[in-house]
Amino acid sequence: MAIIVMGVSGSGKSTLGASLAEALGAAFIEGDAFHDAAAVAKMRAGHPLTDADRWPWLDRLGAAIGAELRANDLVVAACSALRRCYRDRLVRAIDGPTRFILLAGGADDLRERVARRAGHYMPSSLLDSQLATLEPPLPDEAATTLDAAAPPDALRDAALAWLEGEGAADAARYTGGAGG
Repeated sequence: MAIIVMGVSGSGKSTLGASLAEALGAAFIEGDAFHDAAAVAKMRAGHPLTDADRWPWLDRLGAAIGAELRANDLVVAACSALRRCYRDRLVRAIDGPTRFILLAGGADDLRERVARRAGHYMPSSLLDSQLATLEPPLPDEAATTLDAAAPPDALRDAALAWLEGEGAADAARYTGGAGG
């Protein structure tokens, strides 16, 4: 299974993703590492990415997640995955079971978090464009939403509990039993 921790900048995607990967004994893939230099320069200059900027990034990231999934059966990644079409593109590129965990938070808290980060190319001025772009997962997506303000250990434990329940639901779907 591929597990993608998603959300806007400053929501804690990388922190939760790394913690989940460690708890599960899985590789962790940082989505930011797959942006090309032009996209990073654009964001650093305070300009939001367009879909045309994002498609190649999503394709590179999805291919890397898919390769890790095929090699090791489990991978955790951090990726904004702000829109449904981005998540769908990732799922197609991964070509395997994929779950999304949205870290949702209040705009003021997120702005404060982004402003405190040192050395990251994403300026807090782009947060509003990300919040405007965010399409929370719909009921037909394999996803859950967690409160980004919760402590990291609580987020990890809630994500693990949800994933365990998702595994039981998958098993029930495949065996015809009752699932959660």
